[in-house]
Amino acid sequence: MNNPRIALVTGANQGLGRALAEGLAARMDPADLVLLTGRNLQRVAEAAAEIAAASGTRSQVQGRVLDVADAENITALAAELRESHGGVDIVVSNATTRVLPNQSQSALADEYIDVANTATHTILRSFAPILRPGGRLLVVASSLGTLGHLPVQLQPLFDNATLDQVEYAVESWRSAIHSKTAEEAGWPRWLNTPSKVAQVAAVRAVAAERRAEDLATGTLIASVCPGMVDTATSRPWFSDFSDAQTPTEAARAVLDLALTPGVDPDQYGELTQFGKVVPWHSGTPLDEQALQLIP
Repeated sequence: MNNPRIALVTGANQGLGRALAEGLAARMDPADLVLLTGRNLQRVAEAAAEIAAASGTRSQVQGRVLDVADAENITALAAELRESHGGVDIVVSNATTRVLPNQSQSALADEYIDVANTATHTILRSFAPILRPGGRLLVVASSLGTLGHLPVQLQPLFDNATLDQVEYAVESWRSAIHSKTAEEAGWPRWLNTPSKVAQVAAVRAVAAERRAEDLATGTLIASVCPGMVDTATSRPWFSDFSDAQTPTEAARAVLDLALTPGVDPDQYGELTQFGKVVPWHSGTPLDEQALQLIP
């Protein structure tokens, strides 16, 4: 008899994260466990209870408080799951920080980087080693996470980089923001762009070290872009949502990647969107003036 599977979703009490937890709970087996995590105890508990009681739920669902901005929280949870369950089968890193157009990018930089990037590095370091054979570790990123969205002079910081080198580049970016030299160095003003590139680069770095072993065991580490999703986080930034997906619609391709057995070698370590690889070296820098960003 197969051991029950353990799935973990960060940032899962609302929006896309909640839809991912709901989808896992509906498609996994009754003995399996979905851990829905977030920072707010009440919201996490309510979301877990509602999903557990929903008619489509098949597996067990538990809410867990996890502050991804606190690296010790992440490493402690990984140690607990290794001890209690022998590892994990599915990890979806989805946490993000909401930034509104009328808020200062630089003022929110630390929180944004801690949640989107430092947390991604810690999740990769903590959960990749305890990923069971055939497991999935997916980082929800964006099509903006390709190298071409950065100015040419910054691209070598992330191309073929190790995880340590990605982390160093991210901290250099953070320092430049604080010293008010980021724009002079070429860093995009919109936090989202370098953050997403760094997320994808971090995934690529870890995957490069594990590729042969993971492909042999059907294990997948990758980043994934769900496409435009109509959420409170994205709506303030765009005027046309006619092609936007609901969180439930956007979750489907991510869930297929998480739950379909086997691994396409072409997708391993890459950024995928709707089942297709988004080339790492693609993309062009955005017209940031159109976003009317506050420094």
